[in-house]
Amino acid sequence: MASEKVETVVAGNYVEMEREEDVKSTSTKSKLSSMFWHGGSVYDAWFSCASNQVAQVLLTLPYSFSQLGMASGIVFQLLYGLMGSWTAYLISVLYVEYRTRKEREKVDFRNHVIQWFEVLDGLLGKHWRNIGLFFNCTFLLFGSVIQLIACASNIYYINDNLDKRTWTYIFGACCATTVFIPSFHNYRIWSFLGLIMTTYTAWYLTIASLLHGQVEGVQHSGPTKMVLYFTGATNILYTFGGHAVTVEIMHAMWKPQKFKLIYLLATIYVLTLTLPSASAVYWAFGDLLLNRSNALSLLPRTRFRDAAIVLMLIHQFITFGFACTPLYFVWEKFVGVHETKSLFKRALTRLPVVIPIWFLAIIFPFFGPINSTVGSLLVSFTVYIIPAMAHMVTFASPSARENAVERPPRILGGWAGLYITNIFVVAWVFIIGFGFGGWASMVNFVRQINTFGLFAKCYQCPKH
Repeated sequence: MASEKVETVVAGNYVEMEREEDVKSTSTKSKLSSMFWHGGSVYDAWFSCASNQVAQVLLTLPYSFSQLGMASGIVFQLLYGLMGSWTAYLISVLYVEYRTRKEREKVDFRNHVIQWFEVLDGLLGKHWRNIGLFFNCTFLLFGSVIQLIACASNIYYINDNLDKRTWTYIFGACCATTVFIPSFHNYRIWSFLGLIMTTYTAWYLTIASLLHGQVEGVQHSGPTKMVLYFTGATNILYTFGGHAVTVEIMHAMWKPQKFKLIYLLATIYVLTLTLPSASAVYWAFGDLLLNRSNALSLLPRTRFRDAAIVLMLIHQFITFGFACTPLYFVWEKFVGVHETKSLFKRALTRLPVVIPIWFLAIIFPFFGPINSTVGSLLVSFTVYIIPAMAHMVTFASPSARENAVERPPRILGGWAGLYITNIFVVAWVFIIGFGFGGWASMVNFVRQINTFGLFAKCYQCPKH
């Protein structure tokens, strides 16, 4: 009976939001805006999750396979894909729990975007909020940095008249225009196009590598060193840890309670892109990838490769927006303009967020190794350990489990099975991802600094 009451509260508010959207969509202009700009359906959420999950990392996965070997590369993709889907599900459960409790208290969220740190604050208190805010913001900051580095790395293979550092300056200015995109509602057409772009690039890598064939004397010696092995594994941990923006994507939905399996379905699609492309490139080039973290650098220049680079550049702009938008929201709330209706005022307020991202991309231009470092030190906690622990603590008491809005999946064996799964995720990611992965990725990262130096003008550029 209690759960029926809860469902009524949740459904009532979401239906109210839908009605509001219907009113807005009466004119032709509003209908066009809704079609291309203002999304909130299950399909929008799926496109956002799939598009955001695999961007520049698609180009570094063959590099990870050269460190791990083919078998381990495939196993880690499947394992972390499943783990990532599970913790995204946990985040969605906690979001619905938080929102339901707040709406019972008559809190109105129509001019406010709920974020992960607010969910932690509402359910577990300020200490959890502060931890969540630190890890989430730091991860998204470096996630945005990685997109800028990737832009410079990719465009260099079309136009090497400018070095990668100069390209980083240029793309930093371009990506700053994302301050004008209000929220995740407004990524409808971009998410759709972004997924088409990565799909093209993934299948280009696969087909081009198979047609190219194996290079003469190709060797597949991985894994050879523990440092390389765990560096590769944490890059894959990073790949399937793109759900730091799950709460914001859910909040942009008309019916957030339908999010449950969206991330899993997005991950399944992403695996159809990452597994064939990484396997094919590694099969063709083998150990050459150990010194070429960007897979595009080994393929001959053709119009198809140039098309893949241009599409990835556009997609990295979109993914920069995905990673940066939650940071914009946090900054808006900090300076007190989040609920203002003036888009121009919000855009001006957001600009300072881009400056440190720009600066960090110039200091650490290590495309590939930086993914593993961010994966082990930040992603491990942000989207794996903290959500699993938060879920266990939230529903630790019998009364919390009794009144839970979302029950555990029956296939897991109820609450006991859910807790066992969560404990496994926390233990595995802490020991393998953060422990071994953190050690390996930091050793590799320091090696890049010693080899190329900070503020490297052109990281891994061939000598003219």
